[in-house]
Amino acid sequence: MANTQENVIWITGASSGIGKSLAFEWARLGYKVAISSRRKELLDKVADEIRHSGGEALVIPCDIMEETAIENAVQQIIKTWERLDVVIANAGFGVFGNMEKLTAKDWNRQLQGNVTGLALTVKYALPHLKKNNGRIGLVGSVGAYLPNPNLGAYGASKAAVHSIGQTLQVELIGTGVSCTTLHPGFVVSEIARIDNDGIWHPERPDPRPSNLIWPTDKAAKVMVKAILKRKRNYVFTGHGKVFVWLQRWFPGLLRFIISKSPKPDS
Repeated sequence: MANTQENVIWITGASSGIGKSLAFEWARLGYKVAISSRRKELLDKVADEIRHSGGEALVIPCDIMEETAIENAVQQIIKTWERLDVVIANAGFGVFGNMEKLTAKDWNRQLQGNVTGLALTVKYALPHLKKNNGRIGLVGSVGAYLPNPNLGAYGASKAAVHSIGQTLQVELIGTGVSCTTLHPGFVVSEIARIDNDGIWHPERPDPRPSNLIWPTDKAAKVMVKAILKRKRNYVFTGHGKVFVWLQRWFPGLLRFIISKSPKPDS
């Protein structure tokens, strides 16, 4: 990957939050950036900013809930740039509610988006990544390691992402392709303002402690470094590392702390 001007990256969930900042960071490094999400109007704004800064961007609207959309997105990247070097499966969302309230519809939607959509993103990218000793980035969460009151479905989906990453790290031995599973703590996002049906509520407060929330550009920089270094698993934000450490060594204390913390509304 010496000549980054020829390298192509595809980022899902790139219209806002971490995905948007990842697009800017990879473009800054000289990569051709293909960006996907459901909201084309927001993707166009991201692409315009990348082009204004001298980079190359390709907008590919894609709903990761639909397999054909994922497959078509990869085909469009190859048709345009004839290669794919990095894929970051970042698209995802949270379904809120305690275990007593969650319905089969809630569970199916959460797992379809955060698990199946992520796995299929990797599936269709892999044949092309294998041609270039490519890299995979899976966006998980520290929630993969922790209790998640009112976020049980989300935590389960991110635990599945962690498992998928571990499996890929074995299956890809000898292919030249690496898989980095990224587990952020609190980072600025819209997740708390999107309800269980995918509807955005801008007035909803974010229950997470504001003093612990990382800006997305800071998160993007450390994520890019981890993927470039081909790290296997990367937990980040200081509080995220502390929570994971407490869960390993003092799980009772962590359960107490989390039980007293604000919970997202369902």
